[in-house]
Amino acid sequence: MRATEHWPVVVIGGGQAGLAMSHELKERAVSHVIFEKNRIAHSWRTQRWDAFCLVTPNWQCRLPGHHYPGKEPHGFMPKDEIVSYIEDYAKKIDAPVREGVAVKKLSRNGSGYRVETQEGTVTADQVVLAVSAYHKPKIPALANDLSASIKQIHSSEYRNPGQLPEGAVMVVGSGQSGCQIAEDLHLAGRKVHLVVGSAPRCPRVYRGRDAVDWLDDLGQYDLPVDKHPLKDGVRGKANHYLTGRDGGRDIDLRRFALEGMILHGRLLGLEDGRLVFGDDLTKNLDAADAVYNGICTMIDKHIESQGIEAPGQAHYRPVWQPEIGAESFDSVQAGITSIVWATGFTSDWSWVDLPVFENNYPKHERGITPEPGLYVVGLPWLYTWGSGRFVGVGRDAAYIADHVADVSREKTAVPVASRKETRPWHGLDGYNLASAVA
Repeated sequence: MRATEHWPVVVIGGGQAGLAMSHELKERAVSHVIFEKNRIAHSWRTQRWDAFCLVTPNWQCRLPGHHYPGKEPHGFMPKDEIVSYIEDYAKKIDAPVREGVAVKKLSRNGSGYRVETQEGTVTADQVVLAVSAYHKPKIPALANDLSASIKQIHSSEYRNPGQLPEGAVMVVGSGQSGCQIAEDLHLAGRKVHLVVGSAPRCPRVYRGRDAVDWLDDLGQYDLPVDKHPLKDGVRGKANHYLTGRDGGRDIDLRRFALEGMILHGRLLGLEDGRLVFGDDLTKNLDAADAVYNGICTMIDKHIESQGIEAPGQAHYRPVWQPEIGAESFDSVQAGITSIVWATGFTSDWSWVDLPVFENNYPKHERGITPEPGLYVVGLPWLYTWGSGRFVGVGRDAAYIADHVADVSREKTAVPVASRKETRPWHGLDGYNLASAVA
């Protein structure tokens, strides 16, 4: 690229958020370029295990102008199909993506921006950050003090049971990735220790339909963050665990325990070479089940209030109870030969030299930051629960693109309150996921 290259808009990130943004900018005839430091669909391609599949039904794949095209709307695409879905989208919209071009620094350049890449520097009137919030694997410091004989990997590096040495495996973290990886190992006949945290769980199918279908009817994926009881606090909450594997099913950690998986409370640290666990296993399992049954109750109320014919179904009852409280043990003596750290990611915005961050999170209102001409898209709960998903990122992109187009055409921006929703939240009184599980 030429050192003096200039673009009206630069989009940083070529994942589903960046591509959705490109579609909406094209619809508004706004010239732009996308810089993607890896390949399109990089994280789906390289940071998922072999048996990975979506946990939400295929019909929720609603990228703007490219809804799920297959024959199984209520199925769950495996990893390779997800990659193809995104790649096909990029081709369909003829996205101006420059793959393999990393942005090293973003800073102000007069009234616009200076974008320094590994191939040179460009300037832009406006910039959209479409790089998610999951940048660096998060692994606790105690990992450095464990025996060198134990193989340690982050969940983003896990592919299949065969990559781990023979012996027991400890999975630390019971969010979506941790529970599904533990299940993958368990189904392969491995001895699994699972460290259980506070992540909630959700039914797969309840009263004849996938719970996601019911939640969509209830407007949960359209609930704005400012109307959620937790407000901005919901952005730090873990997603519910369940799976789309083998056609979709619940993940019941208690049933895994009956089948031989060993469950532990939260990992607290390492003392005298022994792993120390909290006494919160029962509390965490009970809390996850309370969320599960809270969702069932919410669906029950909706069915009753709308007069919907649906088969009856009992709420969940625990099939197993822990017998231990706090505990500790030597991992090597316990036969643990590998650990999978399903402990999430941290954000790295160090390359953005702009005063728009608070507690390592970009300040914004529906993706519009305090810095004129700077936007973010694709973050979890950017505006709704669907914002970080295929189902909701298009709406966010459309909203931001309206603002970008207004600025680029030197028109007065439309006030936030007067902007139309592409799919408004219908605010069913008394029905929201937070109230169902409180």
